Amino acid sequence: MLAPCWLRLQKNIHPPSLVRVEHFSRDFLKRLAVGLALLVLCSGCSFTPLINKKLSGNRAFIDYWPADPNNNRLRLAVKDNIDMQGVVTTAGSQFFEQTHKPAQADAPCLAIARQRNVQIVGKTNLTEFAVSPSGVNEYFGTPENPLRHNLIPGGSSSGNAVAIASGMADVAFGTDTAGSIRVPAACCGIVGLKTTHGLVSIEGVYPVEPGHLDTVGPMGRDIASTVQGMDLLQAGFAAKYAAAKAAKSAGRNIRVGRLKLKGTDPDIDVAIDEALAKAGFQVVPLDDSFRDKWENAKTDGNTIAAAGAWISDQRLQFALGVTTRTKAVIRLGQVTYTTTYRGAVARRTAWQQTLDNVLQSVDVIAVPTLQKMPPALPLLNLRIGILEALVLQIQNTVAVNFAGNPALAMPIPVRNERIPVTSLQLVGRRLAEAELLNVGRLVEEAVKNR
Repeated sequence: MLAPCWLRLQKNIHPPSLVRVEHFSRDFLKRLAVGLALLVLCSGCSFTPLINKKLSGNRAFIDYWPADPNNNRLRLAVKDNIDMQGVVTTAGSQFFEQTHKPAQADAPCLAIARQRNVQIVGKTNLTEFAVSPSGVNEYFGTPENPLRHNLIPGGSSSGNAVAIASGMADVAFGTDTAGSIRVPAACCGIVGLKTTHGLVSIEGVYPVEPGHLDTVGPMGRDIASTVQGMDLLQAGFAAKYAAAKAAKSAGRNIRVGRLKLKGTDPDIDVAIDEALAKAGFQVVPLDDSFRDKWENAKTDGNTIAAAGAWISDQRLQFALGVTTRTKAVIRLGQVTYTTTYRGAVARRTAWQQTLDNVLQSVDVIAVPTLQKMPPALPLLNLRIGILEALVLQIQNTVAVNFAGNPALAMPIPVRNERIPVTSLQLVGRRLAEAELLNVGRLVEEAVKNR
């Protein structure tokens, strides 16, 4: 079974040279993506069923505690890589579910929600150890995308997006390392906010790459509910948001840097341009030089994220109950950690300065969250490796994590037969979450009739 897997991919990949691996080239991302597909397909071509453990309903939740229908309190869902006292943190893994004890304390990011007696309705499903972008989970089952059931829900915060889009929760707390909040938000037609790195505590959160990338952030059906979620993560946020609305109440007062990327579906670019125009922003085209730096940052960010899987999970590469796909991701992370990781980290400061320079002349940057429409789920587990590689290539999120800035993914209408919405990503200055959500509010109001 190995030979067909190898031959199918060999046409699309050039053997990397370890001597030249530190050379900064744009095609490294493609090698990383194809390498992931190759490892998953060829390190264990087994017919593992897509669903080993049936969860009820749409499989959004691993643990679900229905809200009291007579209680109008906010319903909060929590991704199951965030500790909650008395509940096992599975991180989407059969191995963790069967070997870990219940958490002894809440993660600090839950403190405000506990103080306000918010209804926590459950722990949500995710890709195993939060290392894959598709949202597929072989053990707990893949959450069903409410927009169209055969499409991926996006990952790793797939359960959050499905819970919100299907009306089972008002707000959710997710984590974002390379796009894990924004990608499922884009796939399921909801709003997701990646916060500034270091703003919200990640203590008590199962890590991927905490030193440079990992963040906790809110997800909601719309901007208003996402603001509510952010107010549960940062004390006093509601007042900051009110101030941002008062300071810039109309689109004409806001400068938006428009970044267009090669390979983007033309329908998505048109949808973004129309949404920005309807909101009345001052739109400033960003040049090719910045686009090239963005693409380089995407490569470096993916390198660091992949290496993070090895740093955090290397002890699990031979554990029984961990899927072949996840083990392949861990092993790929070992390669990137020993070759390109340190060079990527060394370039982080320069990228942060580049982004800061652009954001001195514009208020936010507008780009697609995904450069293509969400792909369909594969019928066979053997093809998941290819799916993960595809999603890794079309997601346009990790350059922001690499810098540490906040970014908002929000639905906008698109002229497409398969799915009625695409996702606009807005990137802001560090610690400017309130201003970013205010820009999102103006877009939302401008396109609501469509």
